[in-house]
Formats: sequence, structure tokens, C-alpha cells
Amino acid sequence: MISRIDLRGDALPEGPALRDLLPRADFDVAAALEKVRPICEAVHHRGDAALIDFAEQFDGVRLDRVRVPAEALEKALAELDPAVRAALEESILRARLVHRAQRRTSHTTQVVPGGSVTEKWVPVERVGLYAPGGRSVYPSSVVMNVVPAQEAGVGSIALASPPQAAFDGLPHPTILAACALLGVDEVYAAGGATAVAMFAHGTESCPPAAMVTGPGNIWVAAAKRYFTGKIGIDTEAGPTEIAVLADRTADPVHVAADLISQAEHDPLAAAVLVTDSEELADAVARELEPQVAASKHVHDRIVPALTGRQSAIVLVDGVDEGLRVVDAYGAEHLEIQTADAAAVADRVKNAGAVFVGPWAPVSLGDYAAGSNHVLPTGGCACHSSGLSVQSFLRGIHIVDYTREALADVAHHVVTLAEAEDLPAHGAAVKARFEADEQAARGWKAPEGK
Repeated sequence: MISRIDLRGDALPEGPALRDLLPRADFDVAAALEKVRPICEAVHHRGDAALIDFAEQFDGVRLDRVRVPAEALEKALAELDPAVRAALEESILRARLVHRAQRRTSHTTQVVPGGSVTEKWVPVERVGLYAPGGRSVYPSSVVMNVVPAQEAGVGSIALASPPQAAFDGLPHPTILAACALLGVDEVYAAGGATAVAMFAHGTESCPPAAMVTGPGNIWVAAAKRYFTGKIGIDTEAGPTEIAVLADRTADPVHVAADLISQAEHDPLAAAVLVTDSEELADAVARELEPQVAASKHVHDRIVPALTGRQSAIVLVDGVDEGLRVVDAYGAEHLEIQTADAAAVADRVKNAGAVFVGPWAPVSLGDYAAGSNHVLPTGGCACHSSGLSVQSFLRGIHIVDYTREALADVAHHVVTLAEAEDLPAHGAAVKARFEADEQAARGWKAPEGK
């Protein structure tokens, strides 16, 4: 059901050579970009009318309007299963605890007497958040997007999710209920690239946003790339990934269950086990069979995901080599199921989120750990972070210098300006001082001054 890659015996290569040996899903955003371009342009030029036409084309429903009425949000919350409501409330509570602690405060550095630099953190003014609604419905993604934006102090928050023919063109009621729980009342029935274009350009119903975040399919990723530079984005999220670094102490039942838990998202989902124990590899391979058979989305998602080129069991000589492999892979989700798992986890350099030991499965992080599940995929964890309060903040430097503080460093500024052949930079400093002071410092006043 799942292939093997044997990296034992030979020295592991460095950098890209090692990454090229590891499994990865085909996810060609560049090719998708050309397909979303006309969609994005249509939304730009036709606004709500284009959104309505695309909803009929892609989602099979003709909308009367794009914005979800307030009464639909209230109704969805009133009719929400009490157990689901309690679970969402707990998820929100825990996410707020973690994300509130991420808040940044302004800090002033006194560089010299009379000269200071303050870094002030300012939230993005308006954001558009996306909650997928294709194969599955993700109210948890509503929580993971909204909570950090709220804790960052974003003043205007809008959310989009695909219209559902089964619900008269509204997004799924659980999505709407999650929005109502979080106090988000600006919600749109728009999916995929059309939602990103709506937020980027703005339409009659929806003012433009400065930033768009949230997971989605390849069309969402392509639209984010299309608008990069016009709007801020979190990441071009690809198919979900789980990597498990495990040794002989790991329970094969747990490992198999965790691999399946991510494989059920999508046929392109990646499930990778890295281990120095062939016995564990064999046991996990055996355990996958009955667990997959007992699962729900067997043939449409799980089996294609586990048998695809993006999934494998990778055999290594030891945990040290395993760490090199998982760092090269840069998984969205990385579980450490080894002896002394906390110490091993502390050595990880590249991962979206790390789950330590047998009692911290990825599923916990998806819903109720308090961490964020909007994470970098496709190896991007080597340079990018998951969604956080910081994602919605901008740092602004405020430079405040007195006359004396500027005079003390002015000759250095002038010297560097001349070294870069930008004499007007230096002149802008020299113009601030009287001629006698310039002479005292060996400067020649500009002609006519």
C-alpha cells in the first residue's frame, strides 16, 4: 500500500540532492496560474456578476447575492449541534490562549543620547480569510484564521467559503455557525480563485482587502500567486503533509493511524514515515491494511494518497540520519515518536509544527491543541512559518534623532553616501548644519549656501 525508500548504508547527500530523494506530491501552481488568470480578471471587471456566474459554473448553484445575510449566520448557530458547538468553543478558547501570547508590543531602542528607533506594530487594516468547502467542510479553519487576526487587532475581517447547492447557495452551515461564534458577520459565498479575486479587487458587495489568508486547493494557491504584490498572503498552501520520525519504541498502531489521518484529506495528501527500525516499518505496513479498510474515504482519498508518489516509508541508519531527512523534507506536520522525543524534537530545524511523543497526534493540532493548523507545505517550512498573530502585523520603525545626535553620526552618513555615489544623500544631512559647524567638521558648504 505504501512504497519504501531505503537510505541506509550510504552517506546521505546534502541539500537539494537529499530533498530530491524524498517523496513529494505533484502540485504545479505555475500551470494553474494561467487557468485562474481569466477568472481573476473577470472578477476585476464584472464584480459580483462574475462571482455569481462562476458559482453557477463551479458550484452548481445560482446565487441571488454573494454576501451571506445576518439571519443565515444566526440561524446556523441556533441550529448547530450542541456537541459541535462545545468543541468549537473549546477550540476557540485554546487558540486564543496561544495566539494572545503572540501579541507584539512596541519597543524603543536608545541608540545614542538623543537618538532612538522605535518599532511599532500595526495590524493590517482589512483581511479576507478563506475556509475551504470542497471535499470536506472545515469550521476549524475558520477558527485558525479568525483568531490570530482578531488577536492582532485587525479592524475589518471578512470570510469567504464556497456556496453549497445543498444549502441554497450558502456556505456550509457549520462554517456559518463558526463565524457567528467568533463574531464575524461579513461572510461571502465564494470559492477558490473567485474568493481570492473578490478580496484582492473588491466588488460591489465586498470592499478590497489588504491581505488574504487560509488554506485551499491549487486554484486558491494559484490565485494567491497571481495577486502577490497587490495583496499580502500567508502561503501558497499545497496538499497536506505528515511526516513521522519514529524508532523501535513507537507504537505501529499509532503511527499507521496518524498517517491515515492526513491521507483522508485528499488523494494528493502526503504521508511519510522516517524510521531506523525495519521491524517498525513492517509493522506499520501491516497495520495500514485493516485500518484503511475500516476508514470512510478509502478509495477516493486514502488509498490514492498512500499509494501515490508523495507517500513512503523511508529507512535510515539512525535517529540522527532521520533528523537530517525530516529537516530536508520540511514537513507541514512532523511527529516525533522516538525515545526521548522532546530532546529529538528540540533538534528539528524545519517543520510547520512539531508534535512530541505518543500523546500529541497531528489531529490534536488540527482542532484543539491551541496551535495553528494553517502551516507551510511543499518544503516551505525551511523558510516560512504557520499563520500567527505576527502574520497580521506590520512593523514600522520610527526614527527620532535630535540635532546633536545627527551631528555626531553625520560624517559617517556622508561617507557612506559618497561611497555609494549618492552625494545628494549626504547633502541632505549637511544642509541641516550651519556653515561654521560644517567647516569645523571639514565639510565644504554647497555653493550658494
